[in-house]
Amino acid sequence: MVSSELDRERDYVATLYARLDELRTDAQRQLERVHRQDVGGNHQSRSERDAFARVFEDRIVQLNEVDERLAFGRLEVAEPDGGDGADGAAETEDDGRFRYIGRIGLRDENLKPILLDWRVPQAGPFYQATAATPMGIRSRRHLLSRGRKIVKIEDEIFDGASITDDEASALQGEGALMASLSAERTGRMHDIVATIQAEQDRIIRSELPGVLVVQGGPGTGKTAVALHRAAYLLYSFRDRLRSSGVLVVGPSRAFLQYIEAVLPSLGETGVVLASVGQLFPGVDATVEDAPEVARVKGATEMASLIERAIRSRQQVPAEAQVLDVNGESLTLEPHVIATAITRAHESRKPYNEARVTFVKTALNEMTRSLAAQLRSHGNTVDEDDYGMLREDLRSAYDVRVALNTAWIPLTPQKLLQDLYARPQWLASLTPNWTPEKRALLARDRDAPFTVSDVPLLDEAAEHLGEHSDRNAAVDREAKKQRKRDVENAENAIRNMDVEGLVHAEDLADTFAEQASRATTAERAAADRTWTYGHIVVDEAQELSPMQWRLLRRRGPLRSFTIVGDIAQASAASSARSWSEAVAPLVGRAKQGEGWRLEELTVNYRTPTQIAEAAQEMAERRGLPVTRSTSVRESEWPITTVHSTLEAVLADRRIASLGTTGVIVLSDLLQSTFDTLSAALPGEVGLGASGLTRQVAVMTPQEAKGLEFDSVVIVDPERILTDIPRGASALYVAMTRPTQRLTFVVEADVV
Repeated sequence: MVSSELDRERDYVATLYARLDELRTDAQRQLERVHRQDVGGNHQSRSERDAFARVFEDRIVQLNEVDERLAFGRLEVAEPDGGDGADGAAETEDDGRFRYIGRIGLRDENLKPILLDWRVPQAGPFYQATAATPMGIRSRRHLLSRGRKIVKIEDEIFDGASITDDEASALQGEGALMASLSAERTGRMHDIVATIQAEQDRIIRSELPGVLVVQGGPGTGKTAVALHRAAYLLYSFRDRLRSSGVLVVGPSRAFLQYIEAVLPSLGETGVVLASVGQLFPGVDATVEDAPEVARVKGATEMASLIERAIRSRQQVPAEAQVLDVNGESLTLEPHVIATAITRAHESRKPYNEARVTFVKTALNEMTRSLAAQLRSHGNTVDEDDYGMLREDLRSAYDVRVALNTAWIPLTPQKLLQDLYARPQWLASLTPNWTPEKRALLARDRDAPFTVSDVPLLDEAAEHLGEHSDRNAAVDREAKKQRKRDVENAENAIRNMDVEGLVHAEDLADTFAEQASRATTAERAAADRTWTYGHIVVDEAQELSPMQWRLLRRRGPLRSFTIVGDIAQASAASSARSWSEAVAPLVGRAKQGEGWRLEELTVNYRTPTQIAEAAQEMAERRGLPVTRSTSVRESEWPITTVHSTLEAVLADRRIASLGTTGVIVLSDLLQSTFDTLSAALPGEVGLGASGLTRQVAVMTPQEAKGLEFDSVVIVDPERILTDIPRGASALYVAMTRPTQRLTFVVEADVV
């Protein structure tokens, strides 16, 4: 009986893959047809052609990404309605008795649904139904596959069962879930779409508007829930989110590398993924400030400091200035500058945009003064000459110096560099700060921007607005690029021997069109003023108030999914409660009013013995731990090794278990990597690059959000004592393994 059922499922899934291949082939054929279209030199026709091409390209990418485990479940309906239904459910065979659940929805040639997208409401019972509340479902079947072949089926029968509500909370699809949890890690996060549990599904399908906070301890699936929620929202609210997009913010580049394959596997490729160091266009910050420096930069008082710094760059001269204008000496009175500054302030525009008004007002008054002075010398000057006089003033060196001294054009980068590199200026702006506090911000002008600088750059940009010189630079670069495109086109025409048939200018136009064909995600990532329809923030407990201010500007609709664990907060400026963390978004609103809280209570990653040890350590040190229950144990006990780390890994007792995370303090990072690389050639990676290797060496901060088959923690006592919030850092490190945890406590660890 089991064999016949397994064969039946294999046959049905084979038809689904056949249909997937047909759709992929058809999309490829359509793309080739579009590319062959001869649209001539008509710009609109070319744009339409390229728009069609992009649709088919995106469709091909989507169909390729969902190939693995295309279908993973089947529902047997208790009372089938006898048709494919207005709800669009994929009902097959036996008068619509079965509904198959998969990564995307599929229809056959007659448009009959044959596979139901996991995100549609009719798929909800696959994740939510229990024996106590079957939701009209007789049974649920999990389809376990390897490649395109179904290798095992697992059934849960609801019809006629007698069960209490407490018993109904048991894990759904336990066999499939345990198989997934026990599988070796690969250095990349996998989706959990086939094994989503009821408490996770409820959160994933929560309403779009508002601020949703998801609190959960390590291993409870917070990140997976957040990513599946992003995919669900994009599917369910596509019209609302298609043009604005969804932003997913993670704590580090390593984290983004770890999760980057999840959303494409769920059929979504239009999401912007960014670390907190990448939220300002043109900056990719990876350097972390020392904790005491990060604490200062993360405080909201930095916002008012930046505002004061910008205001201070507008100065009325103390006395009149004599300017040389083409040999004519012109006196510039302070009141001219003062009036121009006032007029510019009245425009209520950002600093650089208001400066245009300032310059225009000052030049107009100086033009009148220069004209009057020339007339007093016997020259004939009428209003037709004013334009020439204004241009003489604009190009005069002394005038440019005077106007720039009074109101200098600024970029966010220059403002911050000056603030850090000019201690006297910083002191004038912070009279109530101690010298020690100011010294924390001091650094060379050419030092790289840090992760904590990114929200300060964004804050400055909000006040400064666009830099006119920057726009001019963009225009100059565009002209240079156009010249290069024409030259490349001429070379291509000669190489293809089509001279006289194709014009270089027309061919250059197609180059420009191709360069500008960016997705919504790409455009959003490059535009600081872009606002998203929804923002997902992972490891949100680590964000500083200034980072939250930045995200509030990116999401003015206040539509957020915020996931994290307050007990894991290890950053110097991170919050100590969710009320404190979300205050920059919702003010002092109470839970349930300005924001809502959901909790995850089941630990799917961490074996019981490791989870218990980590929770006990954290509670002894006063961390606000959210207790969770692990679903499984590991065969390996926690071990403490009094040996060198090299010896621990060289004998392969740990490395042979799959992926291994070696977590060390930052001062041991490079030496540990060097030693292990010599002992295990080609198998050790450092930081984010380590995720593609057998062994990854990283700090507790870099390990946040990641998981490994086994974890080796070097010198845990030093982690507790040498890192601010060291207990949180150790808690994070202890909860990364899915199988085995080892402590190395020898002082000479490498």
